[in-house]
Amino acid sequence: MLVLLPPSEGKAASGRGTPLKPESLSLPGLAAARAAVVDELVELCAADEEKAREVLGLSEGLRGEIAKNVELRTVGTRPAGEIYTGVLYDALDLASLDTAAKRRAGKSLLVFSGLWGAVRVGDRIPSYRCSMGVKLPGLGALGAHWRDPMAEVMPEAAGDGLVLDLRSSAYTAAWRPKGEVAGRTASVRVLHSQMVNGVEKRSVVSHFNKATKGRMVRDLLLADARPKGPAELVETLRELGYVVEAEAPARAGRPWSLDVVVTEIH
Repeated sequence: MLVLLPPSEGKAASGRGTPLKPESLSLPGLAAARAAVVDELVELCAADEEKAREVLGLSEGLRGEIAKNVELRTVGTRPAGEIYTGVLYDALDLASLDTAAKRRAGKSLLVFSGLWGAVRVGDRIPSYRCSMGVKLPGLGALGAHWRDPMAEVMPEAAGDGLVLDLRSSAYTAAWRPKGEVAGRTASVRVLHSQMVNGVEKRSVVSHFNKATKGRMVRDLLLADARPKGPAELVETLRELGYVVEAEAPARAGRPWSLDVVVTEIH
């Protein structure tokens, strides 16, 4: 099982370990594309702070984030699973997993990123600020920049098992599974169900959507779940206590769509 995760906007501080070693990152086929983004991002942020703030879409209060990008090559690093924080990663709580579940997380979790393309949670990276929605002056829109390199490496990364796609829409632009891989891909939406004047109303609540996805991945890791495809994933999630509504694709070679329905937001 390969689980595709979004990153988080907020990130922990860079570590005290060794600086970035690009050759150590997973998916080495992305090396050239990564180097291109790092080079332009460092140059932009070092040369013109105001332009960098505009390009990165940062408020005045987040101006200090630009300095992170200037130091990408020189500051210490820590595992990506520690760099990414926020609601999903708080709920996933990688640090508290048992040893076996942590090992499974290292093999199965892949975090998409505007800067790195995608990294595994054990890859050592510095803190940074660069979302997939950014359009760099030289490289252009990052979603488009990553499309061809990701198309080359992702089929191999996906292997022959289930692909559980929990990415937000901005990050699906970098890679959309096709053909046989798409047929064993399941994307998940979390819906909040509540009764209003005797009528059920369903809505997507961003915070709880992320928290539920984090808990779901955690539960799958702890259970050593190994669904081979979307249909088995539905059964597995139901066994773990989730209310799941599944929509099989109308044609072969298309991803499945799963709705996880919750009644309490916490």
